Amino acid sequence: MQPGASRTGVAGLHGGCLKIRLAARAVEGKANEELVRFLAEALGAVKRNVVIEAGAHARRKRVAVSGAKRGAEALFPTA
Repeated sequence: MQPGASRTGVAGLHGGCLKIRLAARAVEGKANEELVRFLAEALGAVKRNVVIEAGAHARRKRVAVSGAKRGAEALFPTA
């Protein structure tokens, strides 16, 4: 996760993990809120079904998404 970016989106893979840039600062949970919003929208899930399981206060997080209408491939833009 990279907070404070100019816009929210997937930056690609980095060290075997998905790197996401967030247009929110890591202050008072704003970056986590933006991450949940982005993943829910991109995967077609409800925000309450996107849960940060580990790393809520770290750059590297483990997120669980249930009830998604689209798979992880929806996060990667098609060329």
